[in-house]
Amino acid sequence: MAPQDTSPDRATRDAERLQTKSEHAADRPATEEEQAAADTALDPQTEAERASVAEHERDMAERGTHQKGEGRIE
Repeated sequence: MAPQDTSPDRATRDAERLQTKSEHAADRPATEEEQAAADTALDPQTEAERASVAEHERDMAERGTHQKGEGRIE
């Protein structure tokens, strides 16, 4: 059976409000591997990568057009 009152009390709301105004920071600096992965992830795609993604999108759209049975979007 669920408790009668599930609403947060004033003290909880006040504590949450204080948390939203406090600064948030990482608990540790990024490792070299994490930083390298982040730097790589932010690199712009090459023309070949963009073309590959566009081709994949066209292929998936074509497959979806001819899909039959359950899962078909009409």
